[in-house]
Amino acid sequence: MRPEDTDGTGLQVPMTWLSTEYVADELLRTGDLMEPETLEFRAGRDALALTMFLCELPGDAPALRPLPGPRVDELRILTAYGRTWRTWICERLAQAGRCAAPGDPDLALARAAWRWLEETELLAADLDAIGPAPWEPAAGPAEEGEVRIWTPAWQLGLPLGHLAVHLC
Repeated sequence: MRPEDTDGTGLQVPMTWLSTEYVADELLRTGDLMEPETLEFRAGRDALALTMFLCELPGDAPALRPLPGPRVDELRILTAYGRTWRTWICERLAQAGRCAAPGDPDLALARAAWRWLEETELLAADLDAIGPAPWEPAAGPAEEGEVRIWTPAWQLGLPLGHLAVHLC
């Protein structure tokens, strides 16, 4: 979907990004995984919207509503733990930049979302510090309390987006 010229003013409306962000927001709200007012929710929405947006580069047919089965499967694969999501996002953003028209408002919003996801750090549980897996020997007595670390927002948002896709 190309940005639309609204009332002859030359203002381009980033319809593709706004539609994608809306669908991601609805998926997270429907999944009821996080309160919509939280930064974690925003991280999940932005990570999912960015993934959905970059699945379709210029020339691709938009497939925003509703999410067909193959599209859901693709999103599950792209957002799965252990995938190289960050590398994929960077490569697709670079490719989108080469294909997009100068000043493309959709791409500008996608880049802004990526900057926020990468530069914003959120305090989260350190899953590596919880303890060894049941099949690994314990290193010693466990510490009391939860260990928390600062982590890039995308590292929290990506699993939320993945869960939301599984629940749709």
